[in-house]
Amino acid sequence: MTIKEQHELGKTLWRIADDLRGSMMADDFRDYMLSFLFLRYISDNYIEAARKELGRDYPDKAPEELKEHGVSTPLQLWYGENPADVLDFEKQMRRKVHYVIEPDYLWTNIYELARTQNDDLLKTLEKGFKYIENESFDRAFQGLFSEINLNSDKLGKNYDERNALLCKVITKIAEGIAQFSTDTDILGDAYEYLIGEFAAGSGQKAGEFYTPQQLSSILSGIVTLDTQDPKSGPKKKLENVLDFACGSGSLLLNVRHRMKTNGGSI
Repeated sequence: MTIKEQHELGKTLWRIADDLRGSMMADDFRDYMLSFLFLRYISDNYIEAARKELGRDYPDKAPEELKEHGVSTPLQLWYGENPADVLDFEKQMRRKVHYVIEPDYLWTNIYELARTQNDDLLKTLEKGFKYIENESFDRAFQGLFSEINLNSDKLGKNYDERNALLCKVITKIAEGIAQFSTDTDILGDAYEYLIGEFAAGSGQKAGEFYTPQQLSSILSGIVTLDTQDPKSGPKKKLENVLDFACGSGSLLLNVRHRMKTNGGSI
Protein backbone atom coordinates (compact mmCIF):
# COMPACT_ATOMS: atom_id res chain seq x y z
CA MET A 1 0.00 0.00 0.00
CA THR A 2 1.43 3.38 -1.00
CA ILE A 3 1.66 6.38 1.34
CA LYS A 4 -1.17 7.99 -0.64
CA GLU A 5 -3.38 4.92 -0.22
CA GLN A 6 -2.62 4.81 3.50
CA HIS A 7 -3.65 8.45 3.82
CA GLU A 8 -6.84 7.87 1.83
CA LEU A 9 -7.70 4.86 3.97
CA GLY A 10 -7.20 6.89 7.11
CA LYS A 11 -9.35 9.72 5.83
CA THR A 12 -12.10 7.28 4.82
CA LEU A 13 -12.25 5.75 8.30
CA TRP A 14 -12.08 9.15 9.96
CA ARG A 15 -15.06 10.32 7.89
CA ILE A 16 -16.97 7.25 9.06
CA ALA A 17 -16.16 8.09 12.68
CA ASP A 18 -17.05 11.74 12.21
CA ASP A 19 -20.36 10.97 10.46
CA LEU A 20 -21.60 8.22 12.76
CA ARG A 21 -20.48 9.05 16.28
CA GLY A 22 -23.24 11.65 16.69
CA SER A 23 -23.05 13.24 20.13
CA MET A 24 -20.58 10.65 21.42
CA MET A 25 -17.18 12.00 22.46
CA ALA A 26 -14.32 11.16 20.10
CA ASP A 27 -12.47 9.27 22.85
CA ASP A 28 -15.46 6.98 23.40
CA PHE A 29 -16.11 6.30 19.73
CA ARG A 30 -12.41 5.59 19.16
CA ASP A 31 -12.63 2.48 21.33
CA TYR A 32 -15.51 1.06 19.25
CA MET A 33 -13.78 1.76 15.94
CA LEU A 34 -10.47 0.27 17.01
CA SER A 35 -12.13 -2.79 18.57
CA PHE A 36 -13.95 -3.56 15.32
CA LEU A 37 -10.77 -3.06 13.31
CA PHE A 38 -8.94 -5.46 15.59
CA LEU A 39 -11.74 -8.01 15.37
CA ARG A 40 -11.38 -7.96 11.61
CA TYR A 41 -7.62 -8.36 11.89
CA ILE A 42 -7.68 -11.42 14.15
CA SER A 43 -10.54 -12.88 12.08
CA ASP A 44 -8.63 -12.54 8.81
CA ASN A 45 -5.53 -14.05 10.39
CA TYR A 46 -7.55 -16.94 11.81
CA ILE A 47 -9.30 -17.68 8.51
CA GLU A 48 -5.97 -17.84 6.65
CA ALA A 49 -4.60 -20.23 9.27
CA ALA A 50 -7.76 -22.36 9.12
CA ARG A 51 -7.51 -22.57 5.33
CA LYS A 52 -3.96 -23.90 5.64
CA GLU A 53 -4.86 -26.32 8.43
CA LEU A 54 -7.84 -27.84 6.62
CA GLY A 55 -6.24 -27.81 3.18
CA ARG A 56 -8.52 -29.41 0.59
CA ASP A 57 -11.23 -29.86 3.20
CA TYR A 58 -11.67 -26.12 3.58
CA PRO A 59 -15.01 -25.26 1.81
CA ASP A 60 -13.76 -22.23 -0.10
CA LYS A 61 -17.10 -21.40 -1.70
CA ALA A 62 -18.47 -18.18 -3.15
CA PRO A 63 -20.85 -16.08 -0.99
CA GLU A 64 -23.80 -17.12 -3.15
CA GLU A 65 -23.07 -20.81 -2.54
CA LEU A 66 -22.68 -20.22 1.19
CA LYS A 67 -26.07 -18.50 1.33
CA GLU A 68 -27.66 -21.59 -0.20
CA HIS A 69 -26.44 -23.48 2.86
CA GLY A 70 -27.73 -20.78 5.21
CA VAL A 71 -24.28 -19.56 6.30
CA SER A 72 -22.03 -16.60 5.54
CA THR A 73 -18.55 -18.06 6.17
CA PRO A 74 -16.82 -21.25 4.96
CA LEU A 75 -15.98 -22.23 8.54
CA GLN A 76 -19.66 -22.15 9.51
CA LEU A 77 -20.27 -24.64 6.73
CA TRP A 78 -17.33 -26.85 7.75
CA TYR A 79 -18.39 -26.84 11.42
CA GLY A 80 -21.90 -27.89 10.42
CA GLU A 81 -20.68 -30.72 8.22
CA ASN A 82 -17.93 -32.00 10.54
CA PRO A 83 -19.17 -31.77 14.15
CA ALA A 84 -17.09 -34.77 15.26
CA ASP A 85 -13.85 -33.09 14.11
CA VAL A 86 -14.40 -29.66 15.64
CA LEU A 87 -12.63 -30.31 18.96
CA ASP A 88 -9.51 -31.71 17.28
CA PHE A 89 -9.49 -28.83 14.80
CA GLU A 90 -9.71 -26.21 17.56
CA LYS A 91 -7.00 -28.01 19.52
CA GLN A 92 -4.70 -27.73 16.51
CA MET A 93 -5.57 -24.07 16.00
CA ARG A 94 -4.81 -23.26 19.64
CA ARG A 95 -1.47 -25.01 19.27
CA LYS A 96 -0.50 -23.34 16.00
CA VAL A 97 -2.25 -19.95 16.00
CA HIS A 98 -2.69 -19.71 19.79
CA TYR A 99 -6.35 -18.75 19.66
CA VAL A 100 -9.74 -19.84 18.34
CA ILE A 101 -12.69 -17.84 17.02
CA GLU A 102 -15.92 -19.72 16.54
CA PRO A 103 -17.38 -19.17 13.04
CA ASP A 104 -20.38 -17.11 14.20
CA TYR A 105 -18.02 -14.55 15.73
CA LEU A 106 -15.75 -14.07 12.71
CA TRP A 107 -15.78 -10.61 11.13
CA THR A 108 -17.31 -11.94 7.89
CA ASN A 109 -20.41 -13.13 9.73
CA ILE A 110 -20.56 -10.02 11.91
CA TYR A 111 -20.47 -7.87 8.77
CA GLU A 112 -23.23 -9.93 7.15
CA LEU A 113 -25.43 -9.44 10.21
CA ALA A 114 -24.73 -5.70 10.07
CA ARG A 115 -25.27 -5.43 6.32
CA THR A 116 -28.66 -7.13 6.57
CA GLN A 117 -29.50 -5.13 9.73
CA ASN A 118 -30.09 -8.33 11.65
CA ASP A 119 -31.66 -7.82 15.09
CA ASP A 120 -29.20 -10.32 16.59
CA LEU A 121 -26.05 -8.34 15.73
CA LEU A 122 -25.59 -6.80 19.18
CA LYS A 123 -26.25 -10.11 20.96
CA THR A 124 -23.81 -11.91 18.67
CA LEU A 125 -21.13 -9.27 19.27
CA GLU A 126 -21.57 -9.56 23.03
CA LYS A 127 -21.24 -13.34 22.93
CA GLY A 128 -18.33 -13.11 20.50
CA PHE A 129 -16.35 -10.63 22.59
CA LYS A 130 -16.89 -12.71 25.75
CA TYR A 131 -15.82 -15.87 23.95
CA ILE A 132 -12.67 -14.30 22.50
CA GLU A 133 -11.70 -12.79 25.86
CA ASN A 134 -12.45 -15.79 28.07
CA GLU A 135 -12.41 -18.98 25.98
CA SER A 136 -10.36 -18.27 22.87
CA PHE A 137 -7.12 -19.40 24.49
CA ASP A 138 -6.30 -19.24 28.18
CA ARG A 139 -5.87 -15.54 29.06
CA ALA A 140 -4.28 -14.30 25.86
CA PHE A 141 -7.16 -11.94 25.05
CA GLN A 142 -8.49 -11.30 28.53
CA GLY A 143 -9.81 -7.73 28.75
CA LEU A 144 -9.26 -7.14 25.04
CA PHE A 145 -12.65 -5.48 24.56
CA SER A 146 -13.04 -4.13 28.09
CA GLU A 147 -12.95 -0.52 26.90
CA ILE A 148 -16.28 -0.74 25.09
CA ASN A 149 -19.80 -1.18 26.44
CA LEU A 150 -22.19 -2.46 23.80
CA ASN A 151 -25.14 -1.64 26.05
CA SER A 152 -24.09 1.95 26.67
CA ASP A 153 -26.75 4.66 26.39
CA LYS A 154 -24.22 6.51 24.24
CA LEU A 155 -25.02 4.05 21.45
CA GLY A 156 -28.76 4.49 21.84
CA LYS A 157 -31.57 4.65 24.34
CA ASN A 158 -32.64 1.04 23.86
CA TYR A 159 -31.53 -2.24 22.31
CA ASP A 160 -33.00 -1.50 18.87
CA GLU A 161 -31.29 1.90 18.62
CA ARG A 162 -27.96 0.48 19.73
CA ASN A 163 -28.24 -2.44 17.32
CA ALA A 164 -29.13 -0.11 14.45
CA LEU A 165 -26.12 2.17 15.09
CA LEU A 166 -23.74 -0.78 15.34
CA CYS A 167 -25.12 -2.07 12.02
CA LYS A 168 -24.26 1.26 10.39
CA VAL A 169 -20.80 1.54 11.93
CA ILE A 170 -19.71 -2.01 11.09
CA THR A 171 -21.14 -1.85 7.55
CA LYS A 172 -19.36 1.44 6.86
CA ILE A 173 -16.06 0.15 8.25
CA ALA A 174 -16.25 -3.06 6.20
CA GLU A 175 -17.12 -1.19 3.00
CA GLY A 176 -14.49 1.48 3.65
CA ILE A 177 -11.70 -1.06 4.10
CA ALA A 178 -12.87 -3.15 1.11
CA GLN A 179 -11.99 -0.30 -1.27
CA PHE A 180 -8.29 -0.66 -0.56
CA SER A 181 -5.59 -3.18 -1.35
CA THR A 182 -5.05 -5.97 1.18
CA ASP A 183 -1.50 -6.89 0.13
CA THR A 184 -0.16 -5.38 3.37
CA ASP A 185 -1.48 -4.92 6.87
CA ILE A 186 -3.98 -2.16 6.09
CA LEU A 187 -5.51 -2.54 9.53
CA GLY A 188 -2.22 -1.54 11.12
CA ASP A 189 -2.10 1.58 8.95
CA ALA A 190 -5.71 2.42 9.76
CA TYR A 191 -5.14 1.79 13.45
CA GLU A 192 -2.24 4.25 13.66
CA TYR A 193 -4.03 6.91 11.63
CA LEU A 194 -7.15 6.77 13.78
CA ILE A 195 -5.19 6.86 17.03
CA GLY A 196 -3.44 9.99 15.77
CA GLU A 197 -6.69 11.68 14.73
CA PHE A 198 -8.54 10.82 17.91
CA ALA A 199 -5.59 11.98 20.00
CA ALA A 200 -5.51 15.31 18.16
CA GLY A 201 -9.25 15.67 18.68
CA SER A 202 -8.80 15.34 22.43
CA GLY A 203 -5.87 17.76 22.57
CA GLN A 204 -3.21 15.09 23.04
CA LYS A 205 -0.29 13.78 21.03
CA ALA A 206 -0.48 10.45 19.22
CA GLY A 207 2.82 9.48 20.80
CA GLU A 208 1.06 9.19 24.13
CA PHE A 209 -0.84 6.20 22.74
CA TYR A 210 1.65 4.42 20.45
CA THR A 211 5.19 4.60 19.09
CA PRO A 212 5.11 6.42 15.70
CA GLN A 213 6.37 4.28 12.82
CA GLN A 214 9.27 6.62 12.06
CA LEU A 215 10.61 6.29 15.61
CA SER A 216 9.81 2.57 15.70
CA SER A 217 11.85 2.07 12.53
CA ILE A 218 14.87 3.86 14.03
CA LEU A 219 14.67 1.94 17.32
CA SER A 220 14.29 -1.44 15.64
CA GLY A 221 17.24 -0.61 13.41
CA ILE A 222 19.44 0.19 16.40
CA VAL A 223 18.35 -2.91 18.34
CA THR A 224 19.14 -5.27 15.47
CA LEU A 225 22.66 -3.92 14.91
CA ASP A 226 25.64 -5.75 16.36
CA THR A 227 26.20 -3.79 19.59
CA GLN A 228 29.80 -4.93 19.83
CA ASP A 229 30.66 -3.70 16.35
CA PRO A 230 27.80 -1.78 14.66
CA LYS A 231 29.90 -1.37 11.51
CA SER A 232 29.67 -5.11 10.93
CA GLY A 233 25.95 -4.76 10.28
CA PRO A 234 22.88 -6.43 11.74
CA LYS A 235 22.86 -9.34 14.15
CA LYS A 236 22.02 -12.79 12.86
CA LYS A 237 20.14 -13.74 16.01
CA LEU A 238 18.43 -12.06 18.95
CA GLU A 239 17.82 -14.10 22.08
CA ASN A 240 15.09 -11.83 23.42
CA VAL A 241 13.59 -8.37 23.05
CA LEU A 242 11.64 -6.40 25.66
CA ASP A 243 9.43 -3.35 25.21
CA PHE A 244 8.66 -1.89 28.64
CA ALA A 245 5.81 0.22 27.26
CA CYS A 246 4.30 -2.45 25.02
CA GLY A 247 0.80 -1.64 23.84
CA SER A 248 -0.21 -3.00 20.45
CA GLY A 249 3.18 -4.71 20.05
CA SER A 250 4.02 -2.89 16.81
CA LEU A 251 7.56 -2.06 17.95
CA LEU A 252 8.30 -5.72 18.70
CA LEU A 253 6.81 -6.73 15.36
CA ASN A 254 9.06 -4.21 13.60
CA VAL A 255 12.12 -5.78 15.24
CA ARG A 256 10.98 -9.22 14.10
CA HIS A 257 10.34 -7.97 10.56
CA ARG A 258 13.75 -6.32 10.38
CA MET A 259 15.48 -9.47 11.61
CA LYS A 260 13.77 -11.54 8.94
CA THR A 261 14.65 -8.97 6.27
CA ASN A 262 18.27 -9.15 7.38
CA GLY A 263 18.25 -12.94 7.17
CA GLY A 264 18.40 -13.40 10.91
CA SER A 265 16.07 -14.91 13.49
CA ILE A 266 14.56 -14.12 16.86
